[in-house]
Amino acid sequence: MNKWTRVKSGKIRDVWLSENGKLVALVASDEVSANDERLGIHIREKGKLLTKFSMKWFRLTEGIVPNALITTDVDSMPSCFQNEFFKGRTTEMYALKMIPIEAVVRGYITGTMWSKYKNGERKISDYDMPEGLLESQKLAESIYTPTTKSPYGEHDITIDFEKTVKIIEEAGFSEPRKTAKRMRDYSLELYSICSKYALEHGVILADTKFEFGVDNFGILRVADEMCTPDSSRFWLAENYEAGRSQEHYSTFIIREYVKCMATETNKRPYVPIDIIGKTERRYYELYRLLFG
Repeated sequence: MNKWTRVKSGKIRDVWLSENGKLVALVASDEVSANDERLGIHIREKGKLLTKFSMKWFRLTEGIVPNALITTDVDSMPSCFQNEFFKGRTTEMYALKMIPIEAVVRGYITGTMWSKYKNGERKISDYDMPEGLLESQKLAESIYTPTTKSPYGEHDITIDFEKTVKIIEEAGFSEPRKTAKRMRDYSLELYSICSKYALEHGVILADTKFEFGVDNFGILRVADEMCTPDSSRFWLAENYEAGRSQEHYSTFIIREYVKCMATETNKRPYVPIDIIGKTERRYYELYRLLFG
């Protein structure tokens, strides 16, 4: 039972599986990625902060939407995780059959959605967008715009509800339409709860993504991470103004610097220590604002 195997090494976390296949351990790293590429950059304690963010949101919403969280306390985990390397950055969860879809919810028009809109697209997933929207404008209602979960190095593609049903069916899940609908409803509910909480603490949750899986009893659960700076756009409410881009709490500063320099040099640039330090401070500031 104490034998665990690392089964996946991702951009920002590793996945370990228990010998009986019923439990997983997610180990968050301090690494930064941009445009589906590892940058070789680390932010001090980033993995621990991401773990704390997710745990807070899972606990806040567990009475509304089932999740897979067991514990983030390594002293309650098998002995192989009880050391300084894993401490604070490891989350033990129930192993799920994961649905290969990113459940994206947007409350504001920004990012790729804004890029498509300003280029003339008015059909986003299942939604007909009105004319005259400004960059970063709050939408009349939150919208569910799921994407494919593409292999490493490839970009996710926004899909509509019918496509999610097809993907779920092809992945071998029973009742694909019911599962797709429940995943959509859960995602919108989670966004509603988390965005309201964030706004009460002076922070706008502009958009986020969730990942879902089904347990051995057929129960749909949210898993992986929830509303972290790596999976979401957070803006400071007092600085918000529609009609322009917003500075947000994430690796945005690093990603924008890398994108700018890569365009000029056509190669992965060196990122100055002050850019990394500014990003690190914003992670801590966001956690302090939301959770004290």
